[in-house]
Amino acid sequence: MSDLIDDPLPGQNMPEYTVSEISGEVKRTLEGNFGRVRVRGEVGRVFKARSGHLYYDVKDDKNVLACTTWKGQVAGLSVEPEEGLEVVVTGRLTAFGAQSKYNLNVDEVAVAGQGALMALLEKRRKALAAEGLFDEGRKRPIPYLPEIIGVVTSPSGAVIRDILHRLRDRFPRKVLIWPVAVQGQSSAAEVARAIAGFNALTPGGALPRPDLIIVARGGGSIEDLWGFNEEIVVRAAAASEIPLISAVGHETDTTLIDFASDKRAPTPTAAAELAVPVRLDLLAWLDGQSARLSHALSSGVERRGQRLRDLGRALPRVDSLLDGPRQRLDVWGERLPAALIRSVQMRRVRLSDAAGALRPAALRGKLRDQGQRLTQTGERLGHALGARTERGRERYDAMSARFGRVEPHEALQRRREDLTRLSDRFGQVGARQIKDWRDRLDALDRLRETLSYKATLERGYAVVRGDGDLIKSAAAAGRAQNLEIEFADGVHKVGQPGAPAPKKPAKPQTPPGDQGSLF
Repeated sequence: MSDLIDDPLPGQNMPEYTVSEISGEVKRTLEGNFGRVRVRGEVGRVFKARSGHLYYDVKDDKNVLACTTWKGQVAGLSVEPEEGLEVVVTGRLTAFGAQSKYNLNVDEVAVAGQGALMALLEKRRKALAAEGLFDEGRKRPIPYLPEIIGVVTSPSGAVIRDILHRLRDRFPRKVLIWPVAVQGQSSAAEVARAIAGFNALTPGGALPRPDLIIVARGGGSIEDLWGFNEEIVVRAAAASEIPLISAVGHETDTTLIDFASDKRAPTPTAAAELAVPVRLDLLAWLDGQSARLSHALSSGVERRGQRLRDLGRALPRVDSLLDGPRQRLDVWGERLPAALIRSVQMRRVRLSDAAGALRPAALRGKLRDQGQRLTQTGERLGHALGARTERGRERYDAMSARFGRVEPHEALQRRREDLTRLSDRFGQVGARQIKDWRDRLDALDRLRETLSYKATLERGYAVVRGDGDLIKSAAAAGRAQNLEIEFADGVHKVGQPGAPAPKKPAKPQTPPGDQGSLF
């Protein structure tokens, strides 16, 4: 019994491992037995960390294999894994002991078959189109005759020679070549950097900025042209401020850069033809336009000359145009002196009529009438005030009778105050009305003074009276016995005893017969 107890249990004599030792042994076993492997499957979950590492799954209908591509390996992938894409991944199988997991460190990804590649291409095209990168509204027109053309292509291929040869034949232009790899893993990044680099150049600088960009490559399989289907190239073409022509592959080849470019050319040679016109055709067109312009100018001048001659024949002679105005000028010159004399006479008659109406007796009568009206109004105002006072007193008596309970002296005081207030109001109204009438009377008096002949005497005129009547002619002055000449500062009498005899006015001389004008 004691022997049985002392015997060790089954398995207790096996060696013991730490967790790290067993994880390391598993990792060495996986890496030693499998090494570098190729696995085919469908890409599942894809996650790109902030550090730049890429984590994704490759699965089939039963199992899932975790895959990792480190940051330094991502740039070397020819195809970036996308969910749902069938691929063949190549790498080393390893284990991650911290989580007891194994995964495949992938350094190469290839699409499993052309059908899958076309499906990936169609999926990417729809996604970029949904962002609006292929819209026709954002595409710029191609310049008619660019000064500088930038070409993004391989410097050693036949494509650049075909483009330069076609440009030299059609219309020689300055060409800047940005050499890139047009096939392989680095192709997409180099093409995108070339497009951005051309856009970064300064216009008119030491290395001038091109007016047009051509991205060109010869024909090939879809795998060879895949770099021009990458998203980085499509976005660079869509963001280019310089108009861009894509000429990738043959006429039947279509890449995503063709949708994002401003113009697609079926071949690189066709791209050169789209970039510039034919110089000889332009010269011929220019010669034709010059000939048409010369013919149009000469025919236009000839037609206008003929039109001018026709109009010249229809116009009258210069002398005949001036005959009528000359005759009218002569007639008006003859009629002008008589017209001036008549005008002065008519104005003198109107002045005499107006002066005759302004008599002092009329003004005095007007003032007398206004004074009488003022006196009558004053009398009426006194009667009206008395009547109004009497009516107020009667109303007061009536109200005193109705309100007998009010003390007589209080009622009397209130009525006296009302009477005083009404008397003051009537006095103010009467004074204001009398003042208005006085102002009107003063205005009429000023008008009388203005229209009176006294103001005329102040300007150097005089009024002549003979025997008490107004003298208006020299004949009436001769018949009068006594003359009074009224000046502004007094009256001078002629014909009184001791007064000097008036001098006879000198006989006016007869003006010459040729004097026909007052001016």
